[in-house]
Amino acid sequence: MFFNSLNKSFSQMLRRVRHETPWLAPDPPRRVNRIFKWLAPGLLVKRWLFLSVGGVLLVGLGVLISLKLTPVFYTGQFLGSIFRFLANQIPNYVSGPLAILMGLLFILWGQTRTLGAITEVLLPGNETELVDVLMQERRLARGPKVVVIGGGTGLSNLLRGLKQYSHNITAIVTVADDGGSSGRLRREIGVLPPGDIRNCLAALADEEKLLTELFQYRFKAGDGLVGHSFGNLFLTAMNDVTGDLEQAIAASSKVLAVRGQVLPATLSDVKLWAELSDGRRIEGESKIPEAKGQIVNIGCSPSHPPALPRAIKAIREADFIVFGPGSLYTSIIPNLLVPEIAEAIATRKIPRIYVCNVMTEPGETLSYAVSDHIRAIDRACGKPLFDAVLVQRRGPSEVAEERYAQVGAAPVLLDRETVLSSGRRIILANVMEESATGSVRHHPQRLAKVLMRWYSRTQGIW
Repeated sequence: MFFNSLNKSFSQMLRRVRHETPWLAPDPPRRVNRIFKWLAPGLLVKRWLFLSVGGVLLVGLGVLISLKLTPVFYTGQFLGSIFRFLANQIPNYVSGPLAILMGLLFILWGQTRTLGAITEVLLPGNETELVDVLMQERRLARGPKVVVIGGGTGLSNLLRGLKQYSHNITAIVTVADDGGSSGRLRREIGVLPPGDIRNCLAALADEEKLLTELFQYRFKAGDGLVGHSFGNLFLTAMNDVTGDLEQAIAASSKVLAVRGQVLPATLSDVKLWAELSDGRRIEGESKIPEAKGQIVNIGCSPSHPPALPRAIKAIREADFIVFGPGSLYTSIIPNLLVPEIAEAIATRKIPRIYVCNVMTEPGETLSYAVSDHIRAIDRACGKPLFDAVLVQRRGPSEVAEERYAQVGAAPVLLDRETVLSSGRRIILANVMEESATGSVRHHPQRLAKVLMRWYSRTQGIW
């Protein structure tokens, strides 16, 4: 871009001048940088400013014409005499450019002062310039349409990173949860479980931190309130007011200034069940991991829940689809048990990637390798839904392995040949973060960066 290059060159020149003339002001003039930023195309500000100036001129011309053109003639004569006088006193090759320069300076001065006043109102106490906010908003608004499928903390963790690259994000979330606060609300009031949806809304929120913390606040005292989060109760109340969960989510998204959208996979009251290798049949999402068995089959009742139409629309318009991270059988696969969702994904010829968990999960994926995760998804859906799998490159520390070994978990091993034979590409990257206590999870920013880099590299292949 011409103006961006000009701005960069000007900044470099100022830095060189500062180095050679230390007696100058220690910091380069920020106003000059700000002016060049406002000149950058794509902000949708300058065109309306010039349109306003043109409107003022037209109004003035219309007034003069309404007065039978006489003022136009005399005004022209008066201005002409002034210009002739100036041309006689100052050469035109000096006066012309000088007038243009002064006019541009007045326009830019007026523009920056006006927008500076607007910034003080819209961004009080924020050092970020309005022009920087506008440029960032335009960049994110032009970001790819990303659909992320899953549930639990893994999905909300990824969303925190992805929202730095695009505002066109759709999170399709499972509604099979029946444990904790969500399970209690589901049993006592009959609403769809709001917990995973609440986490995703908070992750995509663009509001102030205090409001997000309020939405995530969990009551520690009070009859019937202990264990409930404020966001769950808020969504439940909105569900009752608006009539369904979809409208409740839309209203909550406005409160939190959510960028993107969070959608339940279905509005049906779905109950998850699993058949174990020892012949047991376990019903209920929260009871499946507690059974501590090897899952050989998984499904839901009703067996063919209808998909939310907006979820199908988001998949059909997506540029990029991401599965996970999250619990394989209780967060990711439940969304794909909605036949319309699996079918819509299967028909898309776009980049589709599965983010494999770093550690196995007792009661779900004990002793699973990467290929076992892939086989489980293919078996549940009856067809392959993704083309690549993202695997953590470097394993966790000995401290972390010992900590997870106490509960029967271990790192998910990459069986490269088996994965490649399934027709999937392998993306190896270091996207894990480890806490001081040895807890392991995906790093939101690192994971999002790797995913978006892979997406950009695959453009033109599909």
